[in-house]
Amino acid sequence: MLERTGVKWSREETILAFELYCRTPFSKISKSNREIIELAELLGRTPSSVGLKLANLAHHDPEIKRKELSGMPHGSKLDEEICNEFYNNWEELSLEAQKILSMKKGIPIERMIGINDEIVKLPPGRYRDAQIKQRVGQSFFRRVVLSAYSNRCCITKMAEPSLLIASHIKPWNVSDEKKERTNPRNGLCLNVFHDKVFDKGFITINRNYEMVISSHLKKAEMDKETKVWIMKYDGKKINLPDKFLPDKQFIGYHNDVVFLH
Repeated sequence: MLERTGVKWSREETILAFELYCRTPFSKISKSNREIIELAELLGRTPSSVGLKLANLAHHDPEIKRKELSGMPHGSKLDEEICNEFYNNWEELSLEAQKILSMKKGIPIERMIGINDEIVKLPPGRYRDAQIKQRVGQSFFRRVVLSAYSNRCCITKMAEPSLLIASHIKPWNVSDEKKERTNPRNGLCLNVFHDKVFDKGFITINRNYEMVISSHLKKAEMDKETKVWIMKYDGKKINLPDKFLPDKQFIGYHNDVVFLH
């Protein structure tokens, strides 16, 4: 498909680009990135054009600014507007992007996100919409969190996809639906073991991003080799993400409410 030279990016296209930016490590923004190529084909633009758009969007990312990586400074006013609109409204970003993709691909959103037949058969309405929104948000959260940590456990660096979990720091069931449940800064990429013990409060991370092991786990009966393996991570700093650094407010909640002191 030919590049739409000179055609300005629309709001819908920019939303798709921003959603892709969120789940693309900054170091992987390249015209050779498979997902960038796929979006370029869908929009009728070149991979270079889409890659440049993602770099422009990075200019408005607070995390990139914190690391003093400026991104491309010549983005459009629309880039800034989309970033400001959706940066703390992740649920709406993920849902809006899926609706746009559904329309452009001509595929019902239910089929595109793999929602089960029971929900598809429900009549249109608030419950059905809520189920679709929840499914989209959960998928977005997992993809963004795992991508931010380069698909590696932030404690052990394990890279087996089937054993990695996008863990909520502040638990999902007590998180605000709009600002916290799908917020990538409320996530850690953990292997299935550390996800479970984190969820149960046997470990936490402090505000310096160091792992802390509960006295309850230290006192638990286990063989010597297992205890050595568990304890070697006590006080060790986790591997920090490419973007979406864990929010210290969420860490504080886990320290104060979930962690077993």
